[in-house]
Amino acid sequence: MLRRPVDGTRLDILEWLKDPAAHFPPPRAPADPAAHGADAAAVAARLGVPRRVAETHLGLLTAVGLLRTSRVRGRTYYRRDEVRVAEVARMFEKGW
Repeated sequence: MLRRPVDGTRLDILEWLKDPAAHFPPPRAPADPAAHGADAAAVAARLGVPRRVAETHLGLLTAVGLLRTSRVRGRTYYRRDEVRVAEVARMFEKGW
C-alpha cells in the first residue's frame, strides 16, 4: 500500500495533513485543524473526488497507523501520527 500509493494521492494527503490549516478550509464544526486535522469531506474537496474515495484513502492510511482519528460533533477528523510516520520513513530508508 505504501510502496505504490495511488498516483501519489496518499502521499499528498499525508503532506497536506502536516499543516491542515494551510491546506483545508476552516471546518464547519468547532474543531481546531491544528489539533484535529481534516475530515473526509475536506480531503475529498481538495482531491476533487467523491467523499467515498477520500474515505477509502483515509481508511487505508489509518489502518497502517499513519493517521489518527478523533470525533467532533459526529464528524471524524484525521491527523498524522508523527511517530508512526517517522518510523515508516526510517524503514524505507533502510531499504525495507
